[in-house]
Amino acid sequence: MPRNRQRAAGRPLPEEATRLSDADLLAKLQAFGITLDRSSLAGLCDQAISAKQIADALVEHGIPIQPREAGYRDWIWFCVATLWQRWFPDVPSFEALDGKMQSGYDLVAARNVTAACRLWLDAWRDVLVLLDKAGIRSIADFDARFGGMQALFNWIQDFEAELWNAGLEDPQFLTSRITVCEEGLRRFPTDDELLTENQRRALAESYFALGEVDKADALYREWLSADPRWGWGWIGWADNYWVVREDRQDVTRVEQILREGLATSGVRDRVDLLHRLADLCDEQGRHSEAKEFRRQIKIAGDAMEATVDVTPSGPMGRQKATITFGDEGVPLSDLPKITGALRNSPAPVNWHRIGRNDPCPCGSGKKFKKCCGRTP
Repeated sequence: MPRNRQRAAGRPLPEEATRLSDADLLAKLQAFGITLDRSSLAGLCDQAISAKQIADALVEHGIPIQPREAGYRDWIWFCVATLWQRWFPDVPSFEALDGKMQSGYDLVAARNVTAACRLWLDAWRDVLVLLDKAGIRSIADFDARFGGMQALFNWIQDFEAELWNAGLEDPQFLTSRITVCEEGLRRFPTDDELLTENQRRALAESYFALGEVDKADALYREWLSADPRWGWGWIGWADNYWVVREDRQDVTRVEQILREGLATSGVRDRVDLLHRLADLCDEQGRHSEAKEFRRQIKIAGDAMEATVDVTPSGPMGRQKATITFGDEGVPLSDLPKITGALRNSPAPVNWHRIGRNDPCPCGSGKKFKKCCGRTP
């Protein structure tokens, strides 16, 4: 609930609890029939992952609540959360984690990226403790229970990106980025394909930037042997030799990798590979070759387009695919595959706020912030 509506409804805000002394917080809880002290709260915190979990248990397990003033559940929650953070700051909780995440975003906005990354590294350690404590095995399950201002799915990608930015000034953050990505890939191998691919690229990019070129190459060889159609894998590998480190730039190697990816049957994101090759040729003054690549881009774009319609009367998004078969048509034997693809195309989905690290709903396979989200 927005803060102004929460206040209008007579419900408290978290900062009202933080302004109270420990004695006042305990007295507030006592007014609701709840008796707590440092020892009893320590036992509860050892078993819980959030102050809200404790507050809900106190209410639901028969403790008489007196009086039932507006927002009494919130008051219990905020009192427990405040005491937890004051008395046991080394014991992670969802509430403390949420605070660290938001404070990190404030530091990023203030262009203090290194301080943000130090705080977020501490937040990441909290995430790992909470995952193990609760036996959570996926980001989706974590986010379903977290209820913070930011989803772990979005934050972990922002965290990885800012570690790169901080690593441009201090290589220790690139080492931390490697650790974070390796841990993320180990814990969440099947959570989200786009997230996995982005973490793989970040991992190899960090090794390359630190001078461990053979390690980065070996990772891409392993991943692309398992999934040779990963278009952005070929692009990420080539980018290492093009934009990651100027002192290791090798445009011949860049072109070799991109062409190998383009020659892979059924490669995904073929248009993006063509764009990279066109840009590379332009940069080298090979404009006629660049023009040919852009001609192929236009043909590919005309052959398949994806659009998203949002009706003004409701929050319903619809995905629509238009297929052009070209002048020569298609063999009749291929029609069952085509109709099957159309039958299995995405059904209408409930429209919701798109996280900037979510896949773009246009179907490009890119993050929203790197696709349609780049423009207002």
